[in-house]
Amino acid sequence: MTKPLKIDFVSDVSCPWCVVGLGGLEAALERVGDMVEAEIHFQPFELNPNMPPEGQNIVEHIAEKYGATREQSAANRQAIHDRAAAVGFSMVTDENSRIYNTFDAHRLLHWAGLVGDQKALKRALFDAYFTDGQSPADHEVLVTAAMKAGLDPHAAHDVLTSGRYAQEVRDAERRWQAAGISSVPAVVINDRYLISGGQPAEYFEQALRQIAAEA
Repeated sequence: MTKPLKIDFVSDVSCPWCVVGLGGLEAALERVGDMVEAEIHFQPFELNPNMPPEGQNIVEHIAEKYGATREQSAANRQAIHDRAAAVGFSMVTDENSRIYNTFDAHRLLHWAGLVGDQKALKRALFDAYFTDGQSPADHEVLVTAAMKAGLDPHAAHDVLTSGRYAQEVRDAERRWQAAGISSVPAVVINDRYLISGGQPAEYFEQALRQIAAEA
């Protein structure tokens, strides 16, 4: 019998491991087939809520935040690129890439969850940032991503310029932080089970089968 699963995918659009984790989760859902019927909700988490709109160089940012050297940063990027490629995603960030503020992207994702396809927008935002090197703080970039996701670009523009859903996003961020989420991706299934990190499909598949059996 097919078991319904509510999946909250807590993540940021500038988080490379979130790309890897989503790819692993989607592959796992394909593998388990009709054992489960999953409903994925993308939840907001800002890795850098105080980042200014112009952003910061990625190497400089990683050095300041984690103490990584330029060489360590390059090695970590390559490892993430390889993991992303394994789930079919082209990630081309380099030492000249920048980290940006993502709050408006989360507002747009909240809107997409109300009117359309959140997952398509999430994918378009990942593409814009990690593959095309565009800023998720740029409203034109966000509107284009919405259009690529099959959403109304005029409505998307109105959401962004109006400041709509700011409070809803901040409230959601606080709820997940209060629930103990301090890093992403965090995958919460049926409000009970937590899977942390950019796990491979095999890990997600095993977890999904076990959760479905217990449901």
